[in-house]
Amino acid sequence: MTGKSTLGPWVIPGLAAVNVVVFALLWLGGTVGVAAAGYGWQPPPFSADVYFALVSGSSEQVWPGVPPFAVYGGALALAPLAAAPVAMVAPAVIRRARRPDGLARAGELKTLTTKGGEARARQLRPSLKKIADPHPDELGNLLGNLEPSGPELRSSFEDVELDLMAPRAGKSTGIAIPRLLRAPGSVLLTSNKSDVFTVTRQERMKVGRVWTFDPQGIAYSEREMWWDLLAGCDTVEGARRQASHFVSSVNDDSSKKDFWISAAQNTLTALFLAASRGGATVNDMLAWLADPGERAPIDLLRDAGMQAMADQLQGTVRGAVQTRDGIYETARQCVACLLDPGILAWVTYDPNHPQFIPEEHVLGRDTLYLLSKDGGGSAAGVIAGLADATIRAGVVAAERMGGRLDPPMTAVLDEAANVCRIADLPDLYSHLGSRGISVVTLLQSYLQGVRVWGEPGMDALWSAATIKLLGAGLDDANFVDKIARLVGQHDVKTRSYSSSGGSGSSRSVSYRMEQILPAEKIRALPKGTALLLATGVRPALIRLRPWYKEPNAAAISAAAKAEVQAITERAAGSWQRQQLRRLG
Repeated sequence: MTGKSTLGPWVIPGLAAVNVVVFALLWLGGTVGVAAAGYGWQPPPFSADVYFALVSGSSEQVWPGVPPFAVYGGALALAPLAAAPVAMVAPAVIRRARRPDGLARAGELKTLTTKGGEARARQLRPSLKKIADPHPDELGNLLGNLEPSGPELRSSFEDVELDLMAPRAGKSTGIAIPRLLRAPGSVLLTSNKSDVFTVTRQERMKVGRVWTFDPQGIAYSEREMWWDLLAGCDTVEGARRQASHFVSSVNDDSSKKDFWISAAQNTLTALFLAASRGGATVNDMLAWLADPGERAPIDLLRDAGMQAMADQLQGTVRGAVQTRDGIYETARQCVACLLDPGILAWVTYDPNHPQFIPEEHVLGRDTLYLLSKDGGGSAAGVIAGLADATIRAGVVAAERMGGRLDPPMTAVLDEAANVCRIADLPDLYSHLGSRGISVVTLLQSYLQGVRVWGEPGMDALWSAATIKLLGAGLDDANFVDKIARLVGQHDVKTRSYSSSGGSGSSRSVSYRMEQILPAEKIRALPKGTALLLATGVRPALIRLRPWYKEPNAAAISAAAKAEVQAITERAAGSWQRQQLRRLG
């Protein structure tokens, strides 16, 4: 006979503990029952003879002349008191028993606790040196609690994070919203939904200014700002980066650029540069794209001393007509979202609204919401451009501060593969953490990232992330199997028993290797939990801390309901205006 030995050693101590509890209940309950029945306080000896007498139903041997119902009635009355501690402890014991062996325990994660990370946080943030007892949120980013009921875990402000979870697995409630509510410095959020916006907007307004960039009406926000799309395009590098955001928004897997895509990016680079250097507008640039024969951008580049770029653009214009038209048509498709007047207005000078300036935003505690739809007509290129401009402004500001932003900046790139395709994000990742820019990229799956950045790019993003959270609903068999191998194996002890006729019996112990978390268990992780892969420690299972379980959740929920109502009213007003335009 063979069997696992994980529970075997605990059988005898467990039975002993049960007997002690039963005896204590009968002894104390019987004594109380006897006294309550009017026979006085007569506690018997706490001995084995008394225990066996009470268990066998012979209470008269212990309390002569006392009716048994008084004895056992008293014990029954005290039973709930004994059951309460068991009911409180049992769930934790069950969860602990279910937790796979081989994962990190609390002692191994000391550097991720608030106390363990305090010294490092003070090194990273000089502003904390004069604060004797800083709030935990000033020391690191909350990740959750170690399962089943372990300590609170936090990442450092020099960590960069990659989270993979299926839709409705807790990305917003357990990661994005808590991260915004707890952020100590400036905040940047990208999303294609209004859920994070509605819950966090009122709270963020209490600590700084809130900027909402909503060109496609995700939250039906009225335009109260504008951003200069051409502000960072006065250098070749800046113009090329801006062009790359629009190209990436229509091109899956940025590593696979055909001739037309590459040529369109070069042409857009030249046009962005010409517009920025020549004081032209985005409308002017769109007019140049509509007429390939227009010489204005070439002349502006030459006037700005960009001779090589002017010659390259002129070569494209003077090339074979079919080739030129193909390049320009591809470029027009990349920036097609700018043909929408509703989107164009957000990136065009407007004296009636304040200008959003990334260089100022990163120095305070303001919040920038970047909202866009995905799919056809998406403003993803504009969103990626503004997100990239803000993050790079944070890098420049950090360099001026001696290397790091203090307080650190929080950038939550929710639905990054749909609305914020920064082409070189994998290359930027490792650098951002060292600048005090805490980035969280949220994806639905590993393959979603591969679709945007290609296999090498997604591998680079995965490797650069010092904190990885893998949540519920990961259905990619190859990826989940890879994670199971990454988590590793552990020894499992097995006892074997054998017996034969007259020679007696024998017992032996053997060991075998077994996966700590098989692929099927990783796929079946419950909602609200995540597998934590942190640099330098063994993997751990954690429980996310959703915002609605926080002490101030009631007030936040009330504010969120008010935001939802305001969005509903704005949506109804927008629909009515559309109907009036159709009728008029």
